[in-house]
Amino acid sequence: MTSEVVVVTGMSGAGRSTVAHAMEDLGWYVVDNLPPALLANLCDMAATTVTNIAVVIDVRGRQFFDDLNLALAEIGERGIARRILFVDASDDVLIRRFESTRRPHPLQGGDRIVDGITKERERLREIRSIADIVIDSSALNIHQLEKKVEELFHTDGAADLRVNILSFGYKYGIPVDADLVMDCRFIPNPHWIPELRPMNGLDKPVSDSVLNAANVQEFLTRYQAVFETMSEGFFSEGRKYLTLAVGCTGGKHRSVAIAEELSRRLNLTHQISGHTISASSIHRDLGREL
Repeated sequence: MTSEVVVVTGMSGAGRSTVAHAMEDLGWYVVDNLPPALLANLCDMAATTVTNIAVVIDVRGRQFFDDLNLALAEIGERGIARRILFVDASDDVLIRRFESTRRPHPLQGGDRIVDGITKERERLREIRSIADIVIDSSALNIHQLEKKVEELFHTDGAADLRVNILSFGYKYGIPVDADLVMDCRFIPNPHWIPELRPMNGLDKPVSDSVLNAANVQEFLTRYQAVFETMSEGFFSEGRKYLTLAVGCTGGKHRSVAIAEELSRRLNLTHQISGHTISASSIHRDLGREL
């Protein structure tokens, strides 16, 4: 029997195809636009040859989409592990993407693009609320989205808990897929140091400035201790992944340096109460104009 099924769904234009291609590259067996009623049968057919299955289900299925809850319940009764991945993006980003490709929204009909998006968001409201993973692709390019998928679904030597540490700038909004948010705006901003302003948190002079600032090392040590305490609950609840968002004003200096350091520390820890943990960092707003 298959070890896991991931249902990939979400808003049209948010990046479902990119997610599906990335999972295929990771060795998952990917089926696009499968009617939910066939999900259990697919799992049975692939049981002897396929380890992991990813199924893309979206509003193109029209009437079939309403059968998704029944299909998920059926595979659950068969003892098949499943997760729901919802790919989302803000309305304005979705509108720009549809306009740039000159394609209509699948629910648009004779109305505007925004009307199609509104209909789809309402139709997907319930499934989004029960999703195990939500990825907001609003500020991610294709390569960043692929990297995030790889961090979530790589299977070689997979840790018990995978932590995605996401740096961001508050001026661009808090990531909607964040499980935890750390505010590091209390740290002196390298932006106001002329020789550091053109650099970013990946550059050693900036990293040194941030990490050597007053109280930062103590803050990181205490935060790591709190996180490790929280991890006990994550393990008992069966959480396999979470996103820790680290924010500063622009997402270029402080948050990047702190995210890199937290990732390094958690990977050094490696184990918490016998459970393995791995961390990786991604920098959402690095490269934006400040």
